[in-house]
Amino acid sequence: PALGSRSTSSSSRSRRGPGAPSPQRAAIMLSRLLKEHQAKQNERKELQEKRRREAITAATCLTEALVDHLNVGVAQAYMNQRKLDHEVKTLQVQAAQFAKQTGQWIGMVENFNQALKEIGDVENWARSIELDMRTIATALEYVYKGQLQSAPS
Repeated sequence: PALGSRSTSSSSRSRRGPGAPSPQRAAIMLSRLLKEHQAKQNERKELQEKRRREAITAATCLTEALVDHLNVGVAQAYMNQRKLDHEVKTLQVQAAQFAKQTGQWIGMVENFNQALKEIGDVENWARSIELDMRTIATALEYVYKGQLQSAPS
């Protein structure tokens, strides 16, 4: 046969070498290998998808746990802030009442001081009157004694 021609099946067998499978058998083997490869790829894809879903689930659980943990802290801070606000309002009311009461006490002390001053003024006035009365009494007594001595008996 001429070079490059395919005239007989025996010549093609000699090119394949001893123990080489026939083209049909090779096609079947290749097809089986391809199917096995595709099956393994599908298994890997399924495994990868399963792991991806598990990772998403785990990340979601972690995120929810973190958010819940943070929310507990935030809720506690909010409650503390509300308590503080209430205490501040109570303290402001009490401070206003105390200031009002203090103002009343200051007024009472000032009135008391004024009354004491007036009592002191009255006391001074009374002393002055008493001194004047003694002076008058002494003068009258002196005049009375002088009239007795000058009167004929």
